[in-house]
Amino acid sequence: MRILVVEDEKKTASFVRKALQAEGFAADVCTNGDDALAAAKGTAFDGMVLDIMLPGRDGLSVLRLLRESGNRMPVLLLSARGEVNERIEGLNAGADDYLPKPFVIAELVARVRALGRRGGENKSTLLRVADLTLDTVSHQARRGEKVFELTAREYRLLEFLMRSPGRICSRMVIIE
Repeated sequence: MRILVVEDEKKTASFVRKALQAEGFAADVCTNGDDALAAAKGTAFDGMVLDIMLPGRDGLSVLRLLRESGNRMPVLLLSARGEVNERIEGLNAGADDYLPKPFVIAELVARVRALGRRGGENKSTLLRVADLTLDTVSHQARRGEKVFELTAREYRLLEFLMRSPGRICSRMVIIE
């Protein structure tokens, strides 16, 4: 799964990104609402971890704009504001889940995993580029009738590249 992490606190963003990557997720980071909106509209993410209090456009307005444009990507809201009425506001704005800060990183990872399972019938488990297919469940690649067993690193790289068709990926983007 490719996750967009939107968090303005650099240490928290780095911590969340590293934890998600350690669990096999691809994670991109944005530090403000405007960049997050542009990234979400320009790239197919499987989910978003979205802080509410951001510089520029806040997380709730980003979420509302995404939902108004028809984007149904699963969103986990993060916020230092954990009052019941604030959680209700976030969920009513279109969030799929809400996690107040401070949080335990293992719970965040488990909630992101759960977001990926929701609506699983509608999500294809196969990525296709020309005659190359990648099964995101079994981590097998197939070209024609030939099946390739991939190492974890090979799988992550191939999945990243197949989810970025037509996009030039710099070395640093690939490494991240």
